[in-house]
Amino acid sequence: MRKEAIRSSGINAIGSVNWGTHFCQLYHTKEDLIDIIIPYLKAGLENNEFCIWITSNSQEAREAFKKSVPDLDIYLEKRQIEIIPYNDWYLKAGFFDPQEVLKGWVEKYNKALTSDYDGLRLTEDIFSLEEEYRDDFAEYEKEIDRVIGKYQIIALCTYHLNEYNAAEIIDIITNYQFALVKKEGKWEQIKSSR
Repeated sequence: MRKEAIRSSGINAIGSVNWGTHFCQLYHTKEDLIDIIIPYLKAGLENNEFCIWITSNSQEAREAFKKSVPDLDIYLEKRQIEIIPYNDWYLKAGFFDPQEVLKGWVEKYNKALTSDYDGLRLTEDIFSLEEEYRDDFAEYEKEIDRVIGKYQIIALCTYHLNEYNAAEIIDIITNYQFALVKKEGKWEQIKSSR
């Protein structure tokens, strides 16, 4: 049974989204990253969704989150949110295994439903993605888009713009339904060419 299809994204530039939404954020600074991720995850918590933040710095993420969500400890205690270090999620086998990661998302989704959450809201910070895994990760993103569409999942992937050239950024955007970019101090949605 699918819970309400339309969910608050928590992001003013987007508004509401449907289950199965898979989008990305292209950012320059940590402040830009936090500007989107925190309200996005906060809305998920308030929407009775199980939330996961995969990040390269889990302690810094927790501190930033705590500033905007004073009752974060309650959500952590209820196990409604997990902040997982990047290496513990993507490289737990010692290398990037896309099928294992996808399987992990489905397991987390099933756990969310059995814990009476409406679905899964996730965000992954791709800042620390090693060059050697980028092609595999691009293929993974295409596959995750197909997987997300079958479930009550909303996914946001974030990319630090200083790590990619123009051609890579274009390739990144085509793997998503849309991208968020900051232009002249305002977040804007860019629809994917696909």
